Parts: sequence; C-alpha cells; structure tokens
Amino acid sequence: MQTLTATIKGLLITAVIALVGGGLFLYSGTYPMGADVPHNRLTYWLLETLRERSVARAASDIDVPHDLNASERLLAGGADYNDMCAGCHLKPGKTESDFTLGLYPAPPNLSEAIGNVAIGPQDSESADEEELKRDFWIIKHGIKASGMPAWGPTHDDQRIWNMVAFIQKLPELTPAQYQILTARGGGPGSPKH
Repeated sequence: MQTLTATIKGLLITAVIALVGGGLFLYSGTYPMGADVPHNRLTYWLLETLRERSVARAASDIDVPHDLNASERLLAGGADYNDMCAGCHLKPGKTESDFTLGLYPAPPNLSEAIGNVAIGPQDSESADEEELKRDFWIIKHGIKASGMPAWGPTHDDQRIWNMVAFIQKLPELTPAQYQILTARGGGPGSPKH
C-alpha cells in the first residue's frame, strides 16, 4: 500500500512539475512560432498562445507613431498593401483567393472587422497601442511556417507603419474606395519597384 501511495505521489509531483514547466515555457514567448498542418484543439491553442505571447514580448518596446491617420500614410500604405498583402489578406468585396484556400493557418481577412487577432483592423483613433505594435512587428518580422513573410529586410519602418495605418482603415472601405486608395501614383516619394 505504501508503494502505491508513493508511486501516486511521485506521479502527481511529476505532473505538477511538468505543468508548471510547460506553462513557464509557453508564456515565456521564447519558442519560434510555426505550424503548417491542421492541429488538434490543444495543439492549436498551445501554438496560438505561444505565438501571441512571443509577438507581444518582441513588440513591447516598439514606439507607435502619432500620425497613423495621416492621408499620406494611408495612400502609401494602401498601394503597398495592394501589391504585397491583398493576395492573402484580401480586399473589400473578396472572400477568398488561391492563397487563402491553400494556407494553414488561414490568413485573416483584413478587409473585415475581425476583432482580437494579432494583426488586423482597429479604429486608428482608439486602436490598442499593443495591437498596433504587434501588427508592425508581424509585418516587419513575419511568422515562421505560416506563409507570412518578413517585410523588414526590404521595407523601412516608415513603409511598414504606412501599411499598419492602412490596415486600420481597410474594413471601412468599399471596393471603389479601396481601388482609389491603393492606386500607385508614381509621384514624388513613391516607392520604386
């Protein structure tokens, strides 16, 4: 009887240590995020939590510009969004693309108000600063094994903030407004391709 009690006690202690260790690992944000096949609910939750904590930790020291509503930002960010993001994250009036059908996890449709995701629409006037930081970090650094590329190596911070500014307004746009805001003018200051 004492052996059984000692074994159960040992198993409980091991389980508690494993849970505490797993929780500390999960919330540390140090594991590089990635998933490319469907997961069960537990695995999906673990990976989602790990990604969110990792991005939040990495983005915590980013300074958010105060002029995210400037029309120049929206125009510049809109053209870049159309060129680089709309294929996966869609545009007003579109619900899917070849990319959205083939990627796992599926990229969020940024043309719709989608609530609390790491990257996505917010009201620029009241957007949570932490969400703006996360959006910037994700665009700049990408997410491993998700199909989200890192745009930082080819785009400076100003251009990335322009895309963040545009994403905040995207759900409010009609298809016609989107077309106007995303046309690349080619004027002074326009990025060269």
